[in-house]
Amino acid sequence: MDMALNDKPFEIAGKVYASRLLVGTGKYRDFDETRAAIDASGAQIVTVAIRRTNIGQDADAPSLLDYLPPSQFTLLPNTAGCYTAEDAVRTLRLARELLDGHSLVKLEVLGDPHTLYPNMPETVAAAKTLVAEGFHVMVYCSDDPILARQLEDVGCVAVMPLASLIGSGMGILNPWNLSLIIEKARVPVIVDAGVGTASDAAIAMELGCDGVLMNTAIAAAKNPVLMASAMNKAVQAGREAFLAGRMPRKLYSATPSSPTAGMIAAKGA
Repeated sequence: MDMALNDKPFEIAGKVYASRLLVGTGKYRDFDETRAAIDASGAQIVTVAIRRTNIGQDADAPSLLDYLPPSQFTLLPNTAGCYTAEDAVRTLRLARELLDGHSLVKLEVLGDPHTLYPNMPETVAAAKTLVAEGFHVMVYCSDDPILARQLEDVGCVAVMPLASLIGSGMGILNPWNLSLIIEKARVPVIVDAGVGTASDAAIAMELGCDGVLMNTAIAAAKNPVLMASAMNKAVQAGREAFLAGRMPRKLYSATPSSPTAGMIAAKGA
């Protein structure tokens, strides 16, 4: 029996997606490599830094939309580089204009230019404004279970706690807090930031996360396209392991893997 058949749909703002891997578009060599990696990842939701990527702001420069058309992907404009609620809201209003009324967005308000750790008071303030204006907000946040619940109560359609600092590749540093968020959440929980390799993505999914978002882990790999393929498989494997239910952890087991009852005794024993 295929356990995946019993899985609940991965649904964001009323739309169901087959892939639970979300990917970014920054740090690639060029748009051709971006497209090749995203194809290998199988991702359907692709996040775009409005302040750093041309999606029509500059009519004389190549546009990402020529390589990742909205007819093929769900574009997720984000507020990378914003340090205040006001800047984040202004950036997403611009994105909505550029994308013909697109309402699904990723909110991140940073608190420090070195660590890129989120400024949570500004994040909550921006989320309230955006939700009131009809945006469907997926929100990058710390791994604080109380703040994650506050963002859900504000009306965010997904909470996206960090695994570790953006671009660090350190993996999941606090699985306990993530588990607390997952346990109480009524909206999808998507690990965002800190994934470094395929095993990190698998662990996030084994914990019960609904999805994983990454950029640097793929774009900064020696072979981005191959790493994108690996991440695709890791997310699927981690989800299946979560659905299957792992065996209990034990210090040791007095019960052997193979049964001993009815063993054929050796001759002369």
